[in-house]
Amino acid sequence: MRITEIREHTIPVSRYQDPAVASGGLTTSLVAVTTDVMREGKPVIGYGYASIGRFAQGGLIRERFAPRLLAAGDRDLDDENGVTLDPFRAWRLMMTGEKPGGHGERCVAVGALDMAIWDAAAKMADLPLYRFLADKLGREVGVAPRVAVYAGGGYPYPHDDLARLSDEIRRAVDLGFTYVKIKIGSDALDQDLRRIDAAARGLASASHLAVDAMNRFDLATGLNVARALKGYALHWFEDICDPLDFATQAAIASAYGGPIAAGEALFSQAEANLLANYGGLTPGRDVLVFDPVHCYGVPGYLRIVETMTAAGWSRDAFWPHGGHLFSLHLCAALGLGGAELTPFAFAPFAGLADGMRVAAGQIDVPQSPGIGFETVPAIWQALQALH
Repeated sequence: MRITEIREHTIPVSRYQDPAVASGGLTTSLVAVTTDVMREGKPVIGYGYASIGRFAQGGLIRERFAPRLLAAGDRDLDDENGVTLDPFRAWRLMMTGEKPGGHGERCVAVGALDMAIWDAAAKMADLPLYRFLADKLGREVGVAPRVAVYAGGGYPYPHDDLARLSDEIRRAVDLGFTYVKIKIGSDALDQDLRRIDAAARGLASASHLAVDAMNRFDLATGLNVARALKGYALHWFEDICDPLDFATQAAIASAYGGPIAAGEALFSQAEANLLANYGGLTPGRDVLVFDPVHCYGVPGYLRIVETMTAAGWSRDAFWPHGGHLFSLHLCAALGLGGAELTPFAFAPFAGLADGMRVAAGQIDVPQSPGIGFETVPAIWQALQALH
């Protein structure tokens, strides 16, 4: 079997449900991978996108990685039985000639294509992705697994911030979420504490609230914030400083003493190893929020899981960033702790698939073949623009 066509399209994505609120010009790449395998008279097409937060990757996809997939021979992408597409073989072809290091943006381009390839392969097998992946890895999964989730969002509003944040928390709780994550670090500490107080009032307690500093703090500022946050007993304190400044992170983690979340802006097995050895994190307490798409897709993410579990971390510590259906499938297949969902931000990828409901902080995984993008009208409409 062969990949016959790969299309990429760049779209804007916003941190806010209201697109009129300025959001920094974020974009992402949509991709469609068309194969020569036919189902019901149509070619099997896999879809993916470049997650959120790192901008679109059209140049790298079109000029570097898509040509390698399109040049594959008739059997180069087949699985060992010659009956379906093998995403691991496709990944190795994409990485042909790539040197170690330099993870910056190429990891996102590879991850977006990897997502689409897994979607196509699972569709060929007529299985939801979590089942297809678990079978390929020899793992047991339930018939209809449920995944723990939290609502990501809570970005500062330019006007009426506390009132609008409180409303966002209320709506998340109304949808069935029991844990929520908000952003801090873009304003003075006093305002951040007011945001935390406002959000916590809408939840069972502050222990159901996580805060994300988006890697903004230096050592002095981070220590000051850590001291101020200590008494809240927050669910976790995420992305404190520059993601590669492990010394600063370790110092702040030591001073803070509560759960720390890290890994969203780390993209490789080598960086995960540095985090494990020098990041000052504690297995059993802290949280790992690597984004599978930004980590070169499934093969790269599996290497990170292997590295961290070898360093004493349980799979329960993994809570993938990104808020997408792809992460739900990986959580179900790999037995991870849970996943982020974005109920309001980053349209068209906001919200839930048709028929999906959050209950007591958990959600079902889509049962349609592949990832299930077709079950979310807004996503499916956006993906059709690729054709």
